Amino acid sequence: MRFNGENPVEKEEDEEEQKGREVNSLRGVGFHHLPQKLIVGYALTSKKKKSFLQPKLLALARSKGIFFVAIDLNRPLSDQGPFDILLHKLLGKEWSDVIEDYRQKHPEVTVLDSPKAIQHLHNRQSMLQDVADLDLSDYHGKVGIPKQLIITEDPLSIPYEVTKAGLNLPLVVKPLLVDGSAKSHELFLAYDQFCLSELEPPFVLQEFVNHGGVVFKIYIVGDTIKVVRRFSLPDITKRELADVTGLFRFPRVSCAAATADDADLEPSIAELPPRPLLERLAKELRRRLGLRLFNIDMIRQLGTRDAFYVIDINYFPGYGKMPDYEHIFTDFLLSLVQNKYKKRPST
Repeated sequence: MRFNGENPVEKEEDEEEQKGREVNSLRGVGFHHLPQKLIVGYALTSKKKKSFLQPKLLALARSKGIFFVAIDLNRPLSDQGPFDILLHKLLGKEWSDVIEDYRQKHPEVTVLDSPKAIQHLHNRQSMLQDVADLDLSDYHGKVGIPKQLIITEDPLSIPYEVTKAGLNLPLVVKPLLVDGSAKSHELFLAYDQFCLSELEPPFVLQEFVNHGGVVFKIYIVGDTIKVVRRFSLPDITKRELADVTGLFRFPRVSCAAATADDADLEPSIAELPPRPLLERLAKELRRRLGLRLFNIDMIRQLGTRDAFYVIDINYFPGYGKMPDYEHIFTDFLLSLVQNKYKKRPST
């Protein structure tokens, strides 16, 4: 069984996976408190496996009694395990059906996260709708989304549609669907609406908001929030907007290696969003999205202190780039099991 071109789990397992399988055969069945071993089954792409399951995470997890076990995509999922937690990030309806069936048959296993909830973030139109519906004006700031327009057909009508919608140039162009491919993360910056006819729909047009060239990446791991600064697209001056035309491709912003945490920035640009605002935003999105592992890309409008825009939300992002991710993630996994055992009736 292969999902979206992903290679099946390699026959040669690494040391951690072998140890995890050994633990499976040794697990007790009558724990009255927390289990001595926590088994996390995972189904990840090879790229995600490499970036997430780093040696420092595996070593710390093992010291806390957490073992990661690779799921064999060539075998029925119900024949594998037993698992305490199932961690996954594969695409496709077939895989979603497998996970949903497993969730129904094994309610005792915590699945991170529901495929139906994850699917909500695979469309940039539905992705930001929950943010647009929020009112956080009482939490030390205002959060919205850039004005945007969805283009699904007829590229020749785009200039008219942009004018009709009242969008201001320049415009950021993003593919409508997020399918894990490199193409789904391609960004273009359009300095005039006529050049947009060169692109093939479907895509999203977002007004570009000057933000000091810094994006706040807000990582959510359960109830934990971690914020880092990253360099982003530079501001566009009025002179540049008047002199430049055409369409320009940008690299994927979130993959930029340069962190802005230690950069010499203007205080008004470097200041992190207010903590009460972040906590309320994360809480609301956890509830509305039904997800526990995601990140929010947020910018502050240049020249303001409390006007923020969410420009993207990603499921199971690159946690390997998050400071202290191995401690945060292992504590999160342990908390899931602790909460599950607390809810069990005492005997």
